[in-house]
Amino acid sequence: MPHRSLCLVAILGLFSTVSVTWADDWPQYRGPAGDGKVAGGDGADLDFASISDGGIRPVWKVPTPNGFSSFAVARGQCFTLIDPVAGSGTQEPALIALDAETGETNWSAPLTSTRFARGGDAGTADNKGGDGPRSTPTYDDGMVYVYDAGMRLYCFDAQTGSPVWRQDITADFQGRKIIWASAASPVIVDDKVIVCGGGEGQSFLAFDKKTGQLRWQAGDEKPTHATPTVATLGGQKQVIFFMQSGPIAINPEDGSEIWRTKFEFRVSTAASPVVDDNRVYVSAGYGVGALVLEVNSEKQTKDGWETTDLWYQKGKLMNHWSTPVVHEGHLYGLYGVKKYGSAPLQCVDLSTGKIKWRQRGFGQGNCILIDDKLVVLSDAGELAIVEATPDAYNEITRATVIEGKCWSMPAYSNGRLYIRSTAEAACIKL
Repeated sequence: MPHRSLCLVAILGLFSTVSVTWADDWPQYRGPAGDGKVAGGDGADLDFASISDGGIRPVWKVPTPNGFSSFAVARGQCFTLIDPVAGSGTQEPALIALDAETGETNWSAPLTSTRFARGGDAGTADNKGGDGPRSTPTYDDGMVYVYDAGMRLYCFDAQTGSPVWRQDITADFQGRKIIWASAASPVIVDDKVIVCGGGEGQSFLAFDKKTGQLRWQAGDEKPTHATPTVATLGGQKQVIFFMQSGPIAINPEDGSEIWRTKFEFRVSTAASPVVDDNRVYVSAGYGVGALVLEVNSEKQTKDGWETTDLWYQKGKLMNHWSTPVVHEGHLYGLYGVKKYGSAPLQCVDLSTGKIKWRQRGFGQGNCILIDDKLVVLSDAGELAIVEATPDAYNEITRATVIEGKCWSMPAYSNGRLYIRSTAEAACIKL
């Protein structure tokens, strides 16, 4: 694989200069729209041949011990979850707020301790998962929301870290626990924060985002590790949950079901649904595979809107927990299960499932899209910037930037990338 690198100044040309405005926040898992994409500027006229050699260098680094929580970035702060003494039982996990410019800790708010490991899964060098929070905080209107591994939903004041309210889904809503504990992040729709994981008649739950009061409850479904996707199909805003029975779309206003389809479940489903117009892509590991379905709001069935399978590949195109991004009719993402250090970045035609190209060596990391550039973080801490084109794999630059196990998703805000591992976090100025 080519290892061309750029000087830090030259990387500014990849995305035009971005002024520091709050419109550029990355407030939740997978970015402003929850689709892993953001507009960073127009770099189409950049002359790559004129870029001199150099490297991608972090502006700051700080410890972020244990877990796979990604960053939410808003109003000059970065929010993530850590577990300082994972497995010891002597110190609680915490939500931390870092200064986005310096990396200094502004405040830390403790969470109720939850052990995450299963059997001998102790975070050893052979890439077993280990302890540590899995979900990502969500910022909205001066508040930070956390849905922790024990299915407790918290609301904190974003400036002070003071607790505002809390709901315990396990204790009060007959929460259904799953192996390796909960990993799904909360989503905000209008005036509600929405999660899943409750018992019969309350699998889907919506709470008033200001007061924590229950707004509605619905469904009888077993949860997975996948964070739901908020999207608008057929003119209807909906929350698409990826449950053990398959994807289910819920009306965020009242919890009523809009559509559903069946999809196989084995062991763990962790990648979120991907929406492109009226098409929905879902994928899971452990031999399951990938499906693209078309949703038709004008035709009704006993399960709501009509869904038609466009293609299904059993045991192929498996996304373990890394959710692809869709760009101009193509999926770009990391595929494979337990291929630590070797899983490929692939470009897949969304209409057919055909692989246009693949490049091995990224492992079980994650990627996002800034304009037409893929920002790919390998599980070993390498950061690569790649052209999002179906023609061929075209790597612009690559550098090793952090140590530790990188199963978390990069975040982009105000011209900076925020990445983390089980050991440390880094800020990289573009």
